[in-house]
Amino acid sequence: MVSDSLSTVPSQEQISRSPKVLLHDHLDGGLRPATIVELARETGYEGLPETGAGRLETWFRESADSGSLERYLETFTHTVGVMQTREALVRVAAECAEDLAADGVVYAEVRYAPEQHLRGGLSLEEVVEAVDEGFREGERRARAAGRRIRVGALLTAMRHAARALEIAELANRYRDLGVVGFDIAGAEAGHPPTRHLDAFEYLKRENNHFTIHAGEAFGLPSIWQALQWCGADRLGHGVRIIDDIQVADDGSVKLGRLAAYVRDKRIPLELCPSSNLQTGAAPSYAEHPIGLLRRLHFRATVNTDNRLMSGTSMSYEFEQLVRTFHYTLDDMQWFTVNAMKSAFIPFDERLAMINEVIKPGYAALKSEWLFGNSAL
Repeated sequence: MVSDSLSTVPSQEQISRSPKVLLHDHLDGGLRPATIVELARETGYEGLPETGAGRLETWFRESADSGSLERYLETFTHTVGVMQTREALVRVAAECAEDLAADGVVYAEVRYAPEQHLRGGLSLEEVVEAVDEGFREGERRARAAGRRIRVGALLTAMRHAARALEIAELANRYRDLGVVGFDIAGAEAGHPPTRHLDAFEYLKRENNHFTIHAGEAFGLPSIWQALQWCGADRLGHGVRIIDDIQVADDGSVKLGRLAAYVRDKRIPLELCPSSNLQTGAAPSYAEHPIGLLRRLHFRATVNTDNRLMSGTSMSYEFEQLVRTFHYTLDDMQWFTVNAMKSAFIPFDERLAMINEVIKPGYAALKSEWLFGNSAL
């Protein structure tokens, strides 16, 4: 007889088919290499380091493998460079939704910075409307292919710039038109989230949602400021919360005040394992804090961050975690439900996604061994 724990260890094919929820994915970090090449030709962008799709894909991956967040962020010069027209934004957003749906993602919050797409003459509003049009088109294409996905946008302000309040107001205006929340991103060191308090105070007054990139390349002070000064609903990455957790030689664990607060308050952590390895936030999958955070029942979620730069997908992320930590389908469901609970859409819609899509999807996968291993 096959044991229950053995039966629920997912195969690569089951991981691919499992319903997934993605909270931390950058639109400009997930372009198809062939699309970049074609858009560069169509828009006259001449800065690409390679003009063949295959070679360009390799260049992005190798450039992002430097171990430096700053070097990692430099690769976005080229993706953003070809995303300066309405047509390009619609195409990229539609392909994003298609690609995520093909990977089994049923709900995604994809973030981008409208202020980075104005060089071709678009207004902030035109950028938001073009991306939304693309997401809706991608959803339609996915349905036609037999897949279901829902995509919401997070509008990002760049933390080194001075437009956070303006972007927060933009996110609030479009909150019922495809935008589900706000974010700040960019290099953490030297650019604390407290520089943008006016934006966060505005969003709180408007009862709107926001996440903050914190605790990735910078440590506990970044997390503390994001939560206690700015009031973030979620932590973008938050992986350095591990610095406030002590593990003794006997395996016993002691949480510091901040780590205990994050766990007690069920503050979601948007963990991105492959990206963290590239930027030096973790040395390997085996040493990635997600293993301990899962064991300690933090509100941990699994995410891609930048699919192009990391050569990753949600399926790939789960494959690495299953291989490293021997996670089962139950563990995958736990991460997925965590993410859906933490999404920025209304409670009743989150609950419906959990009860009508996610749990039935995993139940079907977990039952397959009964038929595959039945003795007839």
